[in-house]
Amino acid sequence: MHAIRVRCRLFARYAEVTGEEEVEVEVPAPATVADAIAALRAQLAEGARLPPHPLVARNRAHALPTDPIADGDELALLPPLAGG
Repeated sequence: MHAIRVRCRLFARYAEVTGEEEVEVEVPAPATVADAIAALRAQLAEGARLPPHPLVARNRAHALPTDPIADGDELALLPPLAGG
């Protein structure tokens, strides 16, 4: 079976809690954003501290959990922002 590799970038609080800013994950094809996030959460020692459905950008565009992913995609996990 074909595998899909994606680069996951973690920002702000997500990078702090996991100790990682960038991680590559591999999932069986076909796969979705949600599949990659599940693999990321399982792969990292502190992955359970990441939400199961974070705000995600795929190749710099907003992505839904059900969106398909392709080999070489970049996913950015964006924590909620508070502002004032």
